[in-house]
Amino acid sequence: MTIKPDYIFETSWEVCNKVGGIYTVLSSKAQTMKNALGDNLFFIGPDVWQSAEPLDFTPTDEFAEWRDFLNAEGKIPVKIGRWNVPSKPLAILVDFRGLFEQKNDIFYDFWLKFGVNSLNAYGDYDEAAMFGYASGMVIESFYDFYQLENQKVIAHFEEWTTSFGLFYVKAFLPKIATVFTTHATTIGRSISGNHKPLYDYLPFYNGDQMARELNVEAKHSAEKTAAHLSDCFTTVSEITANECEALLEKKPVVTPNGFEDDFVPKGAKYTAARKKARQTLFNIAKEVLGYEISKDAVIVGTSGRYEFKNKGIDVFVDAINIAAKQNVKNEILVFIMVPAWTNPYSDKETRFSTTPLMESYNDMIINTLYRHGFSNNQHENIKIIFAPIYINEIDGVFNLSYYNLLVGFDLTVFPSYYEPWGYTPMESAAFAVPTITTNLSGFGQWISPDYQSIDSGIAVINRNDHNYIGVIHKIADEMINFSQKSEEERKKIAKSAQNLVKKANWKEFFEYYLEAYEIALACLEPRF
Repeated sequence: MTIKPDYIFETSWEVCNKVGGIYTVLSSKAQTMKNALGDNLFFIGPDVWQSAEPLDFTPTDEFAEWRDFLNAEGKIPVKIGRWNVPSKPLAILVDFRGLFEQKNDIFYDFWLKFGVNSLNAYGDYDEAAMFGYASGMVIESFYDFYQLENQKVIAHFEEWTTSFGLFYVKAFLPKIATVFTTHATTIGRSISGNHKPLYDYLPFYNGDQMARELNVEAKHSAEKTAAHLSDCFTTVSEITANECEALLEKKPVVTPNGFEDDFVPKGAKYTAARKKARQTLFNIAKEVLGYEISKDAVIVGTSGRYEFKNKGIDVFVDAINIAAKQNVKNEILVFIMVPAWTNPYSDKETRFSTTPLMESYNDMIINTLYRHGFSNNQHENIKIIFAPIYINEIDGVFNLSYYNLLVGFDLTVFPSYYEPWGYTPMESAAFAVPTITTNLSGFGQWISPDYQSIDSGIAVINRNDHNYIGVIHKIADEMINFSQKSEEERKKIAKSAQNLVKKANWKEFFEYYLEAYEIALACLEPRF
């Protein structure tokens, strides 16, 4: 690499705010980035806690002079501290609430400058736009305060939710190079979520037209504009690169997602963590079911956002139904861990859920379980428990971090239809938990473009727009195959899973980011 950045400001809605897979991207990548940049690396996230502090953020007095100067201006209050992940990188949390009164002026300004169409915005668009804009202001203030004019500075923005930060930098800080990463296009996710075939028809979709049809015009406009304005546009996999080229009309650089094994306990610590997690899972099962589960039961799980089709939750439940109709020798305990609409005021619940649900009669998971005739009776070999919560140390159910719970599973299943990368199966394998994924996920394609069985440690199921029935039968077969293996055989498969994923570490994959930074910095010279 001939051009290296001196400073990087990386902005994401998920800095110190775990709501999806981007949190894992950034928190695991941080160690490798910090090795390269030291404390010239800054993560910028939203201060959505106001007076409270997030669980994984520790305030410090670093850069206090600048912080106090910025706060004294009364525009964009910030908190500076350390993100409580293994590398403890610097984090700046931005309170963007004060910008809402200027919202229409900001939208009009960027419509004039860049053609960003915010007219038909709704939902979380306003909040994301103001956070992005505030992040741009924070970068500008730091840049000016510490006189970084002669430094090579990268401003890296993750997803459309930070696009207004990129617009701000392009408008007011032309000496800063910009990188924009989309982890999933707004249109691709919407097409998939609305039960339209994405892959067969991808070359024939028009992104702008579909944005109007699916009522995501403002988000699509912000995302597409950021992709075209950025000095380097990136995405996380070849499958999403094709999607970007078709729907955003720009081909991105592919920067695959890695993982840092610092998150994985070793030796006796791993054994102790697994034992504690399994006991926790058995305890919760007894509490929900009302009876003991055999300690020899195979524990199977899935997790992620509640996107019933995109994340393959529909496939998973249907595959369990197929497996239940076959001769399952060992007891299988299934956990479906996806946050849903819970009811804190009720103590009544179905036989499936750890937590009372609002309008459980409308819940897709509950309804599918009832439709298949599951009842969690003691004589059934497959028991299913729905945990509709964000898993963390104070979730009120498991009271463990996601990783400290994940380590207790024997097998996980993530049969996604729409999954630009797929951190959940990757994390599973890293924690020596065999996993099933599909070739429609970036990670699944990276492991193998063709089918491979769970015997390898990571099963990759071939999935397309038309083979749903075949997919659920194949996943059922893989689950039954795994459950019938001896404990020693399962341990070998678990080790194979962990070995496969070791190749996807940040020390290897960070090279792709360095290339992206070089492309972005090279754009500065002709500008001046």
